[in-house]
This record gives sequence, structure tokens and C-alpha cells, in this order.
Amino acid sequence: MIVAVGVNSDGRREILGMDIAPSEAETFWTAFLRKLARRGLRGVKHSTNPIERLNGEIKRRTEVVGIFPNEHAIVRLVGAILREQNDEWAVQRARYMTLETIAPLSDDPTVSLTAIAG
Repeated sequence: MIVAVGVNSDGRREILGMDIAPSEAETFWTAFLRKLARRGLRGVKHSTNPIERLNGEIKRRTEVVGIFPNEHAIVRLVGAILREQNDEWAVQRARYMTLETIAPLSDDPTVSLTAIAG
């Protein structure tokens, strides 16, 4: 299971996508990243740090199940975990990143600190 997490222009984390494959081969990663790009992902800069805790939670909750009968069962459980996490991030008062730290990372010249703050 591969999960993509991002930080939006508002400084809040979001789940961007997930997929399942038998291995993390280059062809799988290429297809996964192309799907995200087709959905509009641009300007990737994202560290693995934000996803470490999420991966730990997924691992903790899937180990309880042990063996899944099929891929649909994996998608259903992990999808529910990701939706739950995304909802928690959406209602948090504090941003994951401040507007000051996001502005210099943007590839879009129309996104700047003054544009975001204004």
C-alpha cells in the first residue's frame, strides 16, 4: 500500500491518494505518480516526515487483521483510516506549515505570502 500525503497552500495536510501493488517497483511508482499528476499535483517539494506517523497508524491497525482476503478489503480498511486522518487534519486549528514557510516553496508565481495572506 502506497499513500501520498501533501500540504496544501493553506498549510494543512491532506491525503492525496493511495494504491496497492505487489512491490514498490519503478513501474508502480511511475504509474502512481502519473495518476497524481493527472489529478493536478504539481510542485512536489513533500519530505517523508509527515507520513511516518500515518504509516505507523496504518501498520498498527492492519496488523490486528493479519491477513486480508483480497485487495478490496485492504482498500476498505486503509481507505477508512485515511479518511479519518484527513478529517482530523481538516479540523485542526493549527496548520502543519505556516504561510511563511509555504510561500518560498511554491512554483506558482501567483502564490506568494501576500497573495495567500490577502
